[in-house]
Amino acid sequence: MNNYLIPANTKNGKLILGIFSPFDLILFCTGVLISMILLAIMPLSSTFVTILILSPAIICAFLVLPVPYYHNMLTIIIELYEFITNRQTYRWRGWCYKVGKKSK
Repeated sequence: MNNYLIPANTKNGKLILGIFSPFDLILFCTGVLISMILLAIMPLSSTFVTILILSPAIICAFLVLPVPYYHNMLTIIIELYEFITNRQTYRWRGWCYKVGKKSK
């Protein structure tokens, strides 16, 4: 009686922990590693310097943050960039494309 079996999201099986792609983990680990190296090298003389040193880890964590209906924030930023930089005039090519034109 109209019972449909909808498969679960199969893409989660390809992700690490069901959330992260390998690129996401590499990006996050790189940001954390850079912050750790800067913490070891730079003196923490003020709050501003500490925020600057921790900023690579914070930015990378923000980029791999999971978002509903998208994969993560990096995906949203890439989609927005592609939308803004691509052609904004869309030509209709649907089933009624030749309606109103003289056909031979």
